[in-house]
Amino acid sequence: MTEHPTDRQRLEIYKMQMGLADNVSRRRAGLHRLYAGLLTGLVGAVLAIYRFGSVNGPSDTIFIIGGIVGAALSVSWCLIIRSYRNLNTAKYKVLQELEQDLAFPFFKREWDLLETGNKVHSYWLLTSDWPKNALLGQNQANPL
Repeated sequence: MTEHPTDRQRLEIYKMQMGLADNVSRRRAGLHRLYAGLLTGLVGAVLAIYRFGSVNGPSDTIFIIGGIVGAALSVSWCLIIRSYRNLNTAKYKVLQELEQDLAFPFFKREWDLLETGNKVHSYWLLTSDWPKNALLGQNQANPL
């Protein structure tokens, strides 16, 4: 026979899950800083080599190599961030499920108050696939 967790146990599980979701968000922010720094350094290195380095071949070669490396970094950045976003989405869905057994559903209420959608004064989800959605003219749905 499976025992159901007490209210206190549910609250502890909720707090632990919230901490895990927050850690994922912090790691994702750290990755943003890392990749922004790497790409900035790449641009600086390419410009320094072009300006001060001795390029024996065509000078466009350094820009081509820099562009390829920059594109590879950008693609890996997007893939890693998508992975973290999917992980966080799952964690927040679990939090919403846990909230159903708590006295007050914090996240559900927050999203209800934000009124995501197309209205000018509503919350715009800038952390989702907004570039793709903007280009394709798609509405951004609530991720939770």
